[in-house]
Amino acid sequence: MSAPRTARERARAEITREITDAARRQLADSGAAALSLRAIARELGMVSSALYRYFPSRDELLTALIIEAYNAVGEAVENAVATGDTPRAQWRAAAAAVRHWAIGHPHEYALLYGSPVPGYQAPQDTIGPASRVPVAALGIVVNAWRAGTLADGGGEMSAELTAQCSEIAAQIAPGLPPEGVARTVVAWTQLYGAVGFELTGQLVGSMDPAGPFFDYAVELMADLIGLSG
Repeated sequence: MSAPRTARERARAEITREITDAARRQLADSGAAALSLRAIARELGMVSSALYRYFPSRDELLTALIIEAYNAVGEAVENAVATGDTPRAQWRAAAAAVRHWAIGHPHEYALLYGSPVPGYQAPQDTIGPASRVPVAALGIVVNAWRAGTLADGGGEMSAELTAQCSEIAAQIAPGLPPEGVARTVVAWTQLYGAVGFELTGQLVGSMDPAGPFFDYAVELMADLIGLSG
């Protein structure tokens, strides 16, 4: 068991939470590019120098928000996958979890998957959290492949693409053939495209409400990957 936190540690954690909560409100109001430590300090009634003791720069605050958001959507997807009893059911659950989280947190979703924030370079600290969702998705496909239920398919792949997919498989999906990696990435990009279109209002007046279209698209993605069940 970890040692109990001291009163100072608890106070620091509470102030840190207040800062990140205020930052998320600013994301909703002004967008990530306009995130301002001074504005957050004013909202919280702090002097800027005090806030800088928690986050020395805008980029460090952005990084904290990004890591929290990646971990939140990653946890949602991992929990959803655990509820499925077949690879296809797991895929449906994972896709639904991404959409549900995105609808509930549109500004954080935009921070992760929208336009890059000018001047911000994501540090290595974000890689692990950012990997949780794709690792969960590829895990579904790996399990289907190992069980012998992953269907063959897909077009011919170039040597360069094969090498790229082989490297991905070696890192996070050991044993999965390059074609399985490529089909999964195609489906995953389609998933984020469908969610992004819904969040930005691109489906208003056509596939509106978007739920039935999304469910249909998820089934087509499962077919593309080759998931049975």
